[in-house]
Amino acid sequence: MIRFILADLRRLWLGALVVVLLVALAVALSVTVTLQERSLRLGSARAADKFDLVVGAAGSETQLVLSSVFLQPSPLPLMEGEVLARLANDPRVAWAAPIGFGDSFNGFPIVGTTTALVANLSAGLQEGRVFMTEGQAVVGSAVSLALGAEIKPMHGAPGEGGHTHGELAYTVSGRLKSTGTAWDRAILVPIQAVWHIHGLGHDDGTEGKVVAATSGQEKPQSEHDHDHASGSESNHDHASHDHSGHGHFASPSQDHDHEAHNHSAHADAPIVEDWDHDVPGLPAILVKPKTIADAYKLRQEYRSGTTVGVFPGEVLTRLYATLGDARLVLFAVATGSQVLVAASLLLVTVLHIGQRRRQIGALRAFGAPRAALFSIVWLELLCLIGTGVILGFLMGYGASMAIARVLAGESGIVFPVTFIGQDVLLAAIILGFAAILAAIPAALAYRQSPAAALRA
Repeated sequence: MIRFILADLRRLWLGALVVVLLVALAVALSVTVTLQERSLRLGSARAADKFDLVVGAAGSETQLVLSSVFLQPSPLPLMEGEVLARLANDPRVAWAAPIGFGDSFNGFPIVGTTTALVANLSAGLQEGRVFMTEGQAVVGSAVSLALGAEIKPMHGAPGEGGHTHGELAYTVSGRLKSTGTAWDRAILVPIQAVWHIHGLGHDDGTEGKVVAATSGQEKPQSEHDHDHASGSESNHDHASHDHSGHGHFASPSQDHDHEAHNHSAHADAPIVEDWDHDVPGLPAILVKPKTIADAYKLRQEYRSGTTVGVFPGEVLTRLYATLGDARLVLFAVATGSQVLVAASLLLVTVLHIGQRRRQIGALRAFGAPRAALFSIVWLELLCLIGTGVILGFLMGYGASMAIARVLAGESGIVFPVTFIGQDVLLAAIILGFAAILAAIPAALAYRQSPAAALRA
């Protein structure tokens, strides 16, 4: 029986190949949708696991998480800098790391932050050391820069009127170990250097206080923000209309003659991470609470009129709901394509059985039992469909891997593509449906009489 089936498939190899490819493409579509949706969930969840709480100015919680955790370029409103001082001195906080955006280098975002975030972002450094002066930088594992390389920060994008800051060039001092997150493509620099480059403040050299860049006296936050168009409530409009990408501290429109500003960035200036003073406005603060209870208390406390505290996981859950709806639509389309393919296969096989009436009649005339004919036709079709299902799963896996690699290259996030028990169940359902489908033409062959077949 097996030899007869193989001989028949070799004789009709072109039609068999078409059947296998039709089934494979239909199955590959649904497998790709399923694997890719799961990959996006796992990758984004793992990327957000490192950040327990994010505090920012009142606004879109989703955009706050996308910008601060996934480093997606978008302007954020700035909150008062004194929020950082409160969090840094809060006994419920293990560490609080401010982050500042606005500059980039060769397509890699430059993020101003502190040594606390560098120390807790990955399991140590792959090479080099943490930045110790304003002119040093730590790069992510996916940043193609060697130790000692020079980084000239650019505010905005080259095609959008961006300009290169000439007052300071960073030197790569260390490289983080891989985290599988968007931070693998980030360049981390001292946040005070980001402030100073944009003219937001400088160290007065006596008590480590951040003061206004235009005078040697410390100013209140409101006056400081007014003088430098920073992130107070009066300047949120500037931040909201910064079309240069991730910039929140200054924009080309605010800086027609940026060389005229009294910037105070110095490559050899030591880093001061004492937040018991006036601090410029901030787009976001990443917070590590000491306990789960502290996390919920802090989140509630900073969900006030001017600030918002969010758990990245909660925001992702809402995004997953939207993603799940899109997946259902795509899966419905994939299922519809499979139904159309099944109908086409059924029509083709029924016509094929009609064309093979003389062959079936000859087999019956030579004494082949009806059950043998049923088995031959049924196994032949099931082998074709089963081969298509296996090939479809392989094609779907390959397509998902290719998409995941493209997304990882653009975002830095690792998107794992894996099969689970649910996929085995899907394959079993498809094969079960194929077995029922193959039984229809097999039943037609079973019911055919040898005399009528030979007369055809």
